[in-house]
Amino acid sequence: MFVSMEAITTIACAVSVVGSITGLGGWFIRRVDARFDKVDARFDRLEDRVSGVEHELTEVKIAVARLEGPPPRLATAR
Repeated sequence: MFVSMEAITTIACAVSVVGSITGLGGWFIRRVDARFDKVDARFDRLEDRVSGVEHELTEVKIAVARLEGPPPRLATAR
């Protein structure tokens, strides 16, 4: 069986294109995963900061409530 040089070249080019696309796809996925890991780390730090602010806000609310005292009653108890 005789295979022409053009057919062999076409098959080789197709294999190299598919290999290149597969390699680029893997590279792209690794790059996106690295970027997502960075964003996840930033979200974790932000979540820690928000939790800290929430805790401090609760402490401020308690301090303000202590300064204001109990709410005035409409009718006094006898």
